[in-house]
Amino acid sequence: MANDWPPAALPLLLLEKTVILKKRTLLLAALSAVAVMAHSADTAPIKIGEINSYSTIAQFTLPYRNGWQLAVEEINTAGGLLGRKVEVIARDDAGKPEEALRHAIELTSKEKVDVLAGGFLSNVGLALADHAQKNKRVFIASEPLADAIVWEKGNRYTFRLRPSTYMQAAMLVEEAAKMPAKRWATIAPNYEYGQSAVASFKELLKAKRPDVEFVGEQWPALGKLDAGTTLQATLQSKPDAIFNVTFGADLAKLVREGNQRGIFPKTPVVSLLSGEPEYLEVLKDETPKGWIVTGYPWDQIDSREHASFAANYYRRFNEYPKVGSVVGYATMQAIFAAIKKANSTDNEKLVIALRGLKFSTPFGPAEFRAIDHQSTMGAYVGKLDVRGNKGTMVHWRYADGKAYLPSDAYVKARRPAEAMK
Repeated sequence: MANDWPPAALPLLLLEKTVILKKRTLLLAALSAVAVMAHSADTAPIKIGEINSYSTIAQFTLPYRNGWQLAVEEINTAGGLLGRKVEVIARDDAGKPEEALRHAIELTSKEKVDVLAGGFLSNVGLALADHAQKNKRVFIASEPLADAIVWEKGNRYTFRLRPSTYMQAAMLVEEAAKMPAKRWATIAPNYEYGQSAVASFKELLKAKRPDVEFVGEQWPALGKLDAGTTLQATLQSKPDAIFNVTFGADLAKLVREGNQRGIFPKTPVVSLLSGEPEYLEVLKDETPKGWIVTGYPWDQIDSREHASFAANYYRRFNEYPKVGSVVGYATMQAIFAAIKKANSTDNEKLVIALRGLKFSTPFGPAEFRAIDHQSTMGAYVGKLDVRGNKGTMVHWRYADGKAYLPSDAYVKARRPAEAMK
């Protein structure tokens, strides 16, 4: 019969069957392990590495942290992204590029974050953008405003949320060009942000008003402004108006010294960011009346998007939102929208999804321009006044960022070709 094996062949047959069974067992175990790993990857949280100057610029960055925390809580309550929870791993760069880089390396290599976000100072933002390029890691630069981040030093993996120095300068130039002033002086911190803002303001104002001239420049070190010396040197050039780019403690020093000397409001001032609540809350009744500024009149905006955000923010943190709050919230909204659109956390797919991405912000809809990765999120432009012993913005308007972006030809002349691939 066919299955009547000779006695000598039986041990070999049993050995063969044993080997087959062992192979099957090992194969099932391997398949099971792969399934477990796949399931683990599918359910592991989506990780966002967030780096900011929490210990050194808390006036802005703590509201910023509140903003992104609110966005993360909302998305996780709604079920997360791609069926996974969102986890933010935050680090403090202490306002130092080298600290930011150290954290970026740790977050990328050890924590295996899917996306990087954050940055406040422009020099920190540029350092993080360089890391993003070298490591092919998507970086959403939330606050840094220097034009170089999306132009001269732009790269495939870096996208910027807030309106740049060029865009905000363009918003202010619209108003400055209407002033009778012909002789202008500038005061700006001597680093990337200040230099970029002054360069853009000069370029754009001269284009609109060829008759203007810039008669003096003051470049105090960031955080080390000698207000008396700076103002004295500025007035020696006999300007008709001043373009100011100082912020934070330097802004407060400049305003107080100028008020005491009777310079403000006698000398007209156009000032970047000075209408933001972060700074007006410090200035209080010392707020210089009549300055033309970019800012955020949160208590006067009645749009549906903003009303919903402001109510939820107050309910969660028992305080009113600041610009940082909006930026933190909108940064996460942009990241969430990109992951949804890409249906993945793969960084190459995210780059494609981010180019031309439309997303929501408390200021209204925005999108990332494909050519230079600059968001169209805008800012509010108006004048400073004092009401109830507090600084506020009056006669303001919302300047949609889309209207203040330069042409494609302008960008192509400044942005590396590699960054646009």
